[in-house]
Amino acid sequence: MKINIWSDIRCPFCYIGKRKFEKALEKFPHKDEVEVIWRSFQLDPKLKTQTDKNVYEHFAEYKGMSLKYAEQMHNHVAQIAKEVGLNFKFDKAVVANSFNGHRLIQFAKTKGLGNEAEEQLFKAYFTEGKNIDDIPTLIKTGVSIGLDEKELKEVVASDAFAEEVQHDELTALRIGVTGVPFFVFNDKYAVSGAQPVDTFLRTLEISWEEFEKENSALVTTEGQACSIDWGCN
Repeated sequence: MKINIWSDIRCPFCYIGKRKFEKALEKFPHKDEVEVIWRSFQLDPKLKTQTDKNVYEHFAEYKGMSLKYAEQMHNHVAQIAKEVGLNFKFDKAVVANSFNGHRLIQFAKTKGLGNEAEEQLFKAYFTEGKNIDDIPTLIKTGVSIGLDEKELKEVVASDAFAEEVQHDELTALRIGVTGVPFFVFNDKYAVSGAQPVDTFLRTLEISWEEFEKENSALVTTEGQACSIDWGCN
């Protein structure tokens, strides 16, 4: 059974949702027969990498709010992250475009390492304060999960896998995805946002029962997510 997950490595609820989904998958008796496919989605494709500006300042300017309120919002999200064992360090996060990071993930997928790339880039951005648009950082990240350094350097130095990133984003647009994370279970059921573990588990069970049936319209359950205008709720 295939599960497609649209996600942006700059999206806090995508990382939180990943953890919740993984907890559900561990409880699922058929977990070894589930294929997880990570799909690219950029919340802000036009974002310029700004290493001299912290995420609080960027978010405050982007949303037209006070710096204090921006910090409060991020602190609230950090508390939610702690509930699933994640330690977000927004004060160290680098404002960076995620396109090259998504290209790395697309390349890693061809080597069976898509999940590993997704995890390490989330970690790099949210907990390690690394620039996910920095070529040396991407190379080091890729090598750490087992990618060949020479081949990886050739990929990141070119525009390789750009079309794959764009294809995922166009597919998301076609099926009506407006925020991430967005989970599609066997092209039948969709879960939007970082839902509770039980919701993911229940959807896994239902999807497993029906995954051989003819596809039909998505049934979506809404939850906490980040929208394309960088609104998180």
